[in-house]
Amino acid sequence: MPSLILALELIGTIAFAVSGAVIAIRKGMDVFGVTILGLTTAVGGGIIRDLVLGNTPPVTFREPVYALTAIGVSLVVFLKPVRHYLTGNHRHAAMLLQFSDSLGLALFTVSGVQVAYQLGHAESLFLLTFVGVITGVGGGVLRDIMAGKTPNIFVKHVYASAALAGALLCASLWHLIGQTAAMLTGFAVILLIHLLSAHYRWSLPHAEGEQEEELKK
Repeated sequence: MPSLILALELIGTIAFAVSGAVIAIRKGMDVFGVTILGLTTAVGGGIIRDLVLGNTPPVTFREPVYALTAIGVSLVVFLKPVRHYLTGNHRHAAMLLQFSDSLGLALFTVSGVQVAYQLGHAESLFLLTFVGVITGVGGGVLRDIMAGKTPNIFVKHVYASAALAGALLCASLWHLIGQTAAMLTGFAVILLIHLLSAHYRWSLPHAEGEQEEELKK
């Protein structure tokens, strides 16, 4: 199972690093800014998770494979052919970026629940769910703040709500169907909700008159 968790977290790291790097490029940042935003998106949620759980120093600083992976991916995204493809008006590129964001959200949310269980917090459903959600959305929130945007979780699609549903389901089913099945179920629910919400433009209620402009950004 540890090797499976490592693989899942590395996939999530790659997915979120791509998301962060692309937003940095669209904001006109240089290669350093692109790298930092990709790195922050990829490891930010895990750092917040570890600080909440008292797991210090955070895993990111003890196992640099995550940070190095995020940096490497960000640099690849910055390469001219790659960045032109990902930031252009290509339908497949837009779908890839949307899937990357959804994949990172789902993977990090369930891994956050797993880490909380691993550290002995199995009896607190609230803590397990909260840690799962903050692991999933934390890097994206930091990314958006650093890029000068209102965080997506507050204005765009069903983002944090998808993480909340998946984390709650994963934590609730853990002792009923086992760790692997619970994580897969939570992962599938988050991925499905987020992808469908993006495709059909589902959103939570907004203040009247403000919704349309934010959803177009």
